[in-house]
Amino acid sequence: MDSQFGLFHVWSQGDWVTRAVFVTLIAMSLVSWIVILIKALDVVRAKGLAARVESFWHSSDMAEGLNKLGPADSNAFRELAIEGREAAAHHRATQAQLHDSLDVSDWISRALRNSIDNSTGKLQAGLAILASVGSTAPFVGLFGTVWGIYHALMSIGAAGQATIDKVAGPIGEALIMTALGLAVAIPAVLGYNALVRGNKHITAKLGRFAHDLHAYYVTGARVITAPTDNRVVPMKKA
Repeated sequence: MDSQFGLFHVWSQGDWVTRAVFVTLIAMSLVSWIVILIKALDVVRAKGLAARVESFWHSSDMAEGLNKLGPADSNAFRELAIEGREAAAHHRATQAQLHDSLDVSDWISRALRNSIDNSTGKLQAGLAILASVGSTAPFVGLFGTVWGIYHALMSIGAAGQATIDKVAGPIGEALIMTALGLAVAIPAVLGYNALVRGNKHITAKLGRFAHDLHAYYVTGARVITAPTDNRVVPMKKA
């Protein structure tokens, strides 16, 4: 009984179109789960690095602050601090170039924005795969169902019998493709939404850090906005 129904029977009795749909859905599921796991680890790591930002401002100099931000490998916050430092140094050390028409504030803002854009692009890499899988997998499964029902009805018509036991089995097996398509799409959609929320949290942290860095590189101190006053946290430059 078990050998006559289920996924194995769908595979063994299906034609090349049915098998291609089945393999496509399995491949889409594997790819989406790989992306979800890799990007989830990236988000967790980035949140851990974001927690180091406050300790950066309690450093005695820039070199110590960069060390407190963590390792340089794929560290968006460390890259942001370095980009701002290099932009400030470059603006002070060069003359007679096009960027001389920009003041130091605008020049550092552009450098920090470019760094945030690069980091955001890295965070969003792979999310398009999840969006594509989530939007197309149900239709791929539905195509497999329609194809399976068509062949099931053709077989029933050729046999000349339309009893319930002859119809229920083939039609039920064809509907498995729709269920498989949903099983592939739902984790992809949920994973996509969760990763987007995590990326927004990290991007917001980068934006606040960039604001503080901008104030530091322009004025020499980090501006902290409080309800009653504006305080600054000085830090020696490396």
